[in-house]
Amino acid sequence: MQSARRALLVTTVLWAVGARANLAVPAEVAAGLPGARVQGSAWMRFLGLRVYEARLWTGPTAVPQDWATAPLALEIEYARSLKGAAIAERSLVEMRRQGEIEATTAQRWLAAMKQLFPDVGAGDRLTALNRPQVGLQFFANAVLRGAVDEPAFAQRFLGIWLARQTSEPALRTALLGREEAR
Repeated sequence: MQSARRALLVTTVLWAVGARANLAVPAEVAAGLPGARVQGSAWMRFLGLRVYEARLWTGPTAVPQDWATAPLALEIEYARSLKGAAIAERSLVEMRRQGEIEATTAQRWLAAMKQLFPDVGAGDRLTALNRPQVGLQFFANAVLRGAVDEPAFAQRFLGIWLARQTSEPALRTALLGREEAR
């Protein structure tokens, strides 16, 4: 049963990635990541409802196993309205899945995310552009909101979707565009 479900997921993911092959590169991604292409995309659902579609943009080559050091962009297109503060708070919870975060660091990161993440509605896009060894730039609907220039923050934030400790392993597999080795 589990292998049948996994095969269906992989088939669905491959179809979705193929369907996205002609997707236009967002301006903020094209400017910060020359030669960008979608490596993978998937829908995040909660209780069966679509919350957002995530897309992992990479350069001309695929993101290596060490995704935290790769130039890439994570684009989230929302399907429903959410408060920016709620997105920030949930992000910190998910970042902590990867390991302990010192209290003052967590407070600083949460304050930064609350400032950077606006309230969103259906069709709004938030994009995180990874600048290896520097940190993340954040865009809302292609407009630069600001940056967090801490590589550790970038790794933890992107790890919400890309780390092995993610709460959504099927979404991770879809974004990375490959089946994980066992």
